[in-house]
Amino acid sequence: MTDLRPIRRALLSVSDKSGLVDLGKALVERGVELLSTGGTAQTLRDAGLDVLDVSEVTGFPEMMDGRVKTLHPMVHGGLLALRDNPAHVAAMEEHVINPIDLLVVNLYPFEATVAAGADYDTCIENIDIGGPAMIRAAAKNHKFVSVVVDTEDYDALLADMDANGGAASDEFRRRLAQTAYARTGAYDAAVSSWMAGAVGVETPRRRVIKGELAQTLRYGENPHQKAAFYTDGSNRPGVASAAQHQGKELSYNNINDTDAAFELVSEFAPETGPACAIIKHANPCGVARGETLKQAYQRAFDCDRTSAFGGIIALNQTLDAATAEEITNIFTEVVIAPDADDAAKEVFAAKKNLRLLTTGGLADPRAAALAYKQVSGGLLVQDKDTGHITRDDLKVVTRRAPSEQELNDLMFAWIVAKHVKSNAIIYVKDGATVGVGAGQMSRVDSTRIAARKAQDMADVLGIDAPLTQGSVVASDAFFPFADGLITAAEAGATALIQPGGSMRDDEVIAAADEAGLAMVFTGMRHFRH
Repeated sequence: MTDLRPIRRALLSVSDKSGLVDLGKALVERGVELLSTGGTAQTLRDAGLDVLDVSEVTGFPEMMDGRVKTLHPMVHGGLLALRDNPAHVAAMEEHVINPIDLLVVNLYPFEATVAAGADYDTCIENIDIGGPAMIRAAAKNHKFVSVVVDTEDYDALLADMDANGGAASDEFRRRLAQTAYARTGAYDAAVSSWMAGAVGVETPRRRVIKGELAQTLRYGENPHQKAAFYTDGSNRPGVASAAQHQGKELSYNNINDTDAAFELVSEFAPETGPACAIIKHANPCGVARGETLKQAYQRAFDCDRTSAFGGIIALNQTLDAATAEEITNIFTEVVIAPDADDAAKEVFAAKKNLRLLTTGGLADPRAAALAYKQVSGGLLVQDKDTGHITRDDLKVVTRRAPSEQELNDLMFAWIVAKHVKSNAIIYVKDGATVGVGAGQMSRVDSTRIAARKAQDMADVLGIDAPLTQGSVVASDAFFPFADGLITAAEAGATALIQPGGSMRDDEVIAAADEAGLAMVFTGMRHFRH
């Protein structure tokens, strides 16, 4: 028996009407009878097409503000009947149920309604019921029925019909069915996640994650790993929503590192002055403020010029030509900023492999969200780290209090520490990182590595002493022993910021006092594994 299924009758009921009229005309030209509902039917009629109302098929009018219109045996029987099952065929004949060969449905815009900040009742009214029911019915019966849920599949449907004399192939129907179930699954995930938040359920019994394919990637972290990039529909400014102006497609590692860079630079509001973050392997190798964006970049670059090569650069203000010129002096994978002026784009145009992304704004570092981490057999789910402190939250624990300049640098260092892999140690001087120690198993090792990098950069910069002289230090978690603090003091640090809370806090405070250091506790840590 052939696997081709002729399409003679189609039911169209869509919320997104883009491409609808062209599709309707194309189907009529191919001899397909159109059934439809409400606004969809009116749009098709306004275009001069003959349409049969579903209410004429069911014998019932649309009722309850459109909540009930397709939930009827005359519709679902036409979608679910097995055309090669004599009992099903007999039932159709007995009840005068005509088969439906094609279903075209896209759902009420629930996700967009939530994103727009609608109230609870409005969100509830935008939960589609009849649409998902029809989609699932048609997808289950894909042996006989084609189901289209995305406007981008309209052309593919017509192409498949033209290739098969007005019929749909089995392979195409199966692909459509998979897409259909993924759509209803994502839709239900959006509803359940929103409702969990709306009713205050912090740890729902079942957690569903949805995503929409944005890009098939050449490979993952390594060439032997397959990968793809999915967006979650949140439209948070960043790599997922950015416009790419030039350069080849982003890789898996590019996307991961660009996200880390932009999330960090978003901590610095544009009105507080220019800021730049340079990222390598998801860790910052330089972060700085400046009088100009160019200066902020230069100061970030001078933290670790070696690691910055081939890195990701994130800026908190509109990219200008002077900064773009400076960036092009070394190889850079990606530059991401809220915007870029025409002169900057012209500068980058000569660097064909450099990707330029603009986001239209910065991400809100305090916006609530969930963070996911896969483990074997499950998922870890937690609140995104939106923790922040003010100067009023600091507790001075040493005899000497930090100076105004030290306080400014301590607050800057603390922000950066939040975005460095643990164990994290950050040396900062005059609003710029001068040493970063990341991801070590021992905190004292991170302290030593950061100081050593600063010493290496002193040689590169041709200065007599490393910039850790007169710097401050941030530690993402408490010092379990005094050795890390002593190492920082030996590197020239004059003040420290850390959460506190160690059993040996008194020992660490005493070591700070002996070294003449100022130290403040935050009462908050920023582990980042």
